[in-house]
Amino acid sequence: MQITTPDIGVDKATVAEILVKVGDSIAENDSLVLLESDKASVEVPSTSAGVVKSILIKEGDSVTEGTVLLELETAGAAPAAKAEEVAKPAAVAETVAPVAAPQAVAQPAVTSSQVVEVQVPDIGVEKALVAEILVKVGESIAENDSLVLLESDKASVEVPSTVSGMIESIEVKQGDSVKEGVVLIKVKTTSAAASAPVAPSVATPAPAAPVAQAAAPVQQAQPAGDVEIQVPDLGVDKAVVAEILIQVGDKVEVDQSLVVVESDKATVEVPSTVAGVVKAIHLQSGQSVSQGVLLATIAVEGQAAAPVAAATSAPAATKAETAPVAVSAASVEAPVAEAQGADKLTKEQQAANAKVYAGPAVRKLARELGVVLAQVKTSGEHGRVMKDDVYAYVKQRLTAPVEAPKAVAAAVASGLPSLPDFSAFGGVEEKVLTRLQQVSIPQLSLNNFIPQVTQFDLADITELETWRNDLKGNFKKEGISLTIMAFIIKAVAHLLKEEREFAGHLADDGKSVLLRNEIHMGIAVATPDGLTVPVLRNPDQKTIKQIAVELGELSKKARDKKLSPKDLQGANFTITSLGAIGGTAFTPLVNWPQVAILGISPATMQPVWNSKEFEPRLMLPLSLSYDHRVINGADAARFSNKLTKLLADIRSLLL
Repeated sequence: MQITTPDIGVDKATVAEILVKVGDSIAENDSLVLLESDKASVEVPSTSAGVVKSILIKEGDSVTEGTVLLELETAGAAPAAKAEEVAKPAAVAETVAPVAAPQAVAQPAVTSSQVVEVQVPDIGVEKALVAEILVKVGESIAENDSLVLLESDKASVEVPSTVSGMIESIEVKQGDSVKEGVVLIKVKTTSAAASAPVAPSVATPAPAAPVAQAAAPVQQAQPAGDVEIQVPDLGVDKAVVAEILIQVGDKVEVDQSLVVVESDKATVEVPSTVAGVVKAIHLQSGQSVSQGVLLATIAVEGQAAAPVAAATSAPAATKAETAPVAVSAASVEAPVAEAQGADKLTKEQQAANAKVYAGPAVRKLARELGVVLAQVKTSGEHGRVMKDDVYAYVKQRLTAPVEAPKAVAAAVASGLPSLPDFSAFGGVEEKVLTRLQQVSIPQLSLNNFIPQVTQFDLADITELETWRNDLKGNFKKEGISLTIMAFIIKAVAHLLKEEREFAGHLADDGKSVLLRNEIHMGIAVATPDGLTVPVLRNPDQKTIKQIAVELGELSKKARDKKLSPKDLQGANFTITSLGAIGGTAFTPLVNWPQVAILGISPATMQPVWNSKEFEPRLMLPLSLSYDHRVINGADAARFSNKLTKLLADIRSLLL
């Protein structure tokens, strides 16, 4: 099958980049070639799935509409030809159905006319602007006629019609922001003269074999292969490999843990995204790693050949056996695609990338790899960033010595002189810190740069504790531990919706505060290896019972070293509690980039004057530490006072 240059709205264009190689397996709509014309960049998608057989153009070539770009070997092509020789229309229609699906939808088989919605195709970016509408209502158009001109980043793309007919309505207007799947125009089509899929011929046992043979290559299009597992986004610049849980030759399943890494205050097990056999391990214990570092290579097992052997059975049986294989293949590939497709750039970094001269495919690659394009050395004409430039940048970052982060960490603690010699005073015995404690030192040292103040207060929780004791019996029957912490989390989350600065961040330039739209609360948990801080998501939207359940689950995962990277990311306020250990108050350290943290000390019975006499009340000490650059003392006092009132009468949360 030949892939030709579509109508790109200009007389000719230049091949800027070839995005595939001979032998590559591609899916329908995968980008093949990047064309440049004037100030526009357009990626030519594949019209079918298959394997690249030959590439007939090279970079720098000038092409026009209809120029053959490459040859594609599609799955099921040979059996389709056999089916045509046997002259069985039904078999042919079934063989080519996966390729012709979009046309089948657009061409009605029964009604005389039909309204077809033309949508925004995959243009390689999240959104684009409608620069110009090229048609009018009532106008007759042919298939592939340009309908709308879209502009995204530095590219202008004309969206062609997928059908012929008359413009029924235009659903967008100039200046609208659109994305993939948005309906642009509705086209009224006339009925197709030859509607092959409706052929009523009765299939005889004779053509069953060609149909089954045509299905066989579809299964074989899911080959076994090597999948490279990389270190995921841990939420920190670096981590240390604490333990390797697999060996070469081991069989692993999806989500099975491969290695244990320790970063800052967390121990995380990295799972496999595919099932297969471990072919190679690229890390060793004690090695410092960062996101994207190659972890292991896993050989993914191929599909079973049983359905091919059963190809001589009846047509109904062939279809029934082929469908589960397709579903199985999709389920194997889905985790890989999901892992590779996740964006790893902040909105600010993506906005910065939009200002760099690069095509949609390069921008997508940058989002997936977490690359800031302004830092990439360009090789394309006019300073254009190419895919190879991004790969070279990533390779350079991965292979460069990981000394820079260490130097930064050392600089934070470099204010202290070296220890003196204690040999004259009885000597010393060295006790090595746990890995978790070691990687926590740089993060804790950042607190030296935060002007921190602590506000102390007491909350009367006598009534709250009485209510908790009434409830915890029924909770215990359901296997739920109802602690006072669940109530405190709910009260603090409610208060943070009013006092948003306490859950915000100081901007890098020190000129503004970034107010978060959601509340994600870090809860400090003590483990045998040290303190870790898993994150409770959106506690303001949860009930006391839901908070208690999730709190128990997070605490157990922390103690069992089962926390995922996602469990440790995104907090904008932290609560830490001494529980029943002891003490009357303490000054918790603000966990940068947060600006506040609440410390809870053990509650004690104290005599409180009620205007007539002293009465025993259960008082809970609160210690609110805050970044004085963002929060004033009066604001902190008001925050803690509001919190004491909420805890004294939790019913006020309902008002």
